[in-house]
Amino acid sequence: MKNMSSSKILEDIRILDFTHVWFGPYCTMMLADLGAEVILVEPPWGNIGRFGPGALFKGTSTSFYALNLNKKGIAVDLKSEEGKDIVKELIKTSDIVVQNFVPGTLEKLGLGYEVQKELNDDIIYAALSGFGQDGPYSKYASYAVIAEAVSGHTRANARRVVGDGPPSSLAGAIGDLGPATMAAFGIMAALRHRDRTGEGQKLDVNQVDTMVSFNTCSSVGWAMFEDSGTPRPERRRRGQDPTSVGGMYKVKDGWVQLMGARAKAMENLKTALGTEEVTKDLVNEEIKDMTRREAFQFLAGLGFPAAPVYEAYESMDDPHLLARNMWKKVPQSNIGEYRVPNFPVKLYNTPGEPTFGAPQLGEHTEDVLTNILGYSTEKVAELEKASKVVCWRK
Repeated sequence: MKNMSSSKILEDIRILDFTHVWFGPYCTMMLADLGAEVILVEPPWGNIGRFGPGALFKGTSTSFYALNLNKKGIAVDLKSEEGKDIVKELIKTSDIVVQNFVPGTLEKLGLGYEVQKELNDDIIYAALSGFGQDGPYSKYASYAVIAEAVSGHTRANARRVVGDGPPSSLAGAIGDLGPATMAAFGIMAALRHRDRTGEGQKLDVNQVDTMVSFNTCSSVGWAMFEDSGTPRPERRRRGQDPTSVGGMYKVKDGWVQLMGARAKAMENLKTALGTEEVTKDLVNEEIKDMTRREAFQFLAGLGFPAAPVYEAYESMDDPHLLARNMWKKVPQSNIGEYRVPNFPVKLYNTPGEPTFGAPQLGEHTEDVLTNILGYSTEKVAELEKASKVVCWRK
């Protein structure tokens, strides 16, 4: 394990990262932002996240650049004995291992949790997956939209818009990023347990369990009526309340979102419009020729929760987010600087932040093998020549 004075909360923690695509990488990136040394382990040809989803920029998916900040990258052939030896030596020096392979994959390679415990008895091993490490669906493939569908979010998302029409998937891979956040939370809890007891443990974090937990209000509400035998009230459709002015409004340059259920704001709106009875039509007439920013400031100034409806890139120039330092430029070896979101939680004594961009394939292989494992440069060159590792060089 790393030993050093800590200015970031996880600066003395080393994580071996076997994750790919979105779920796993976002989890380990958050821990890297908090100072952990994260070593991303890829096969010699690169993990599948390098190739999508997301447009390719200089040969690599933009999502890979976004989800692998602050990580060192090594490329190792895990099917070779030399590659397995490298990983086993790294496990001995690490605090945490995170993987999101299909359950059983690392076990088949001889690198499962039981082997890791023999190598490092206080290791924290986080196994991330779609459906979990056990159960009837555990071996099934999953992505964000699958977890969203099983947990009820897909049906609910459509019902808000089209009632009983076709289901509609959520935007933004919430079925990946939500579980990733929960995985990071679980890892921090396991670290706290180890701090108190010296004991490591295995974590089973999956997309479906997390997304079911996120739908708690719907499922608990249903169960309370169902389990008690009490008739459920008829579902009230959005927009049914004639006194509500909430919703989406078309304005000069796009749309604004308004939530209209605050009594004081409604009184202020009546005064602003010079009427005792406010309707959506009156609100629409008042703001339709405004820009999004003008309409937002008008409505928010009255006390309503309101917002301009942005494309994701437009939020990068929002004055509030700029004032909050929510965007930061980071250097990357192949493409130079690029802008990324800052760590979203403001820790005043131990701040998290991205400091460098995603690694090139094998960018830190030689550094990790020589400086952490003590390999000679000649040995690294032999492994590279035999295609057991990949070393990136400018």
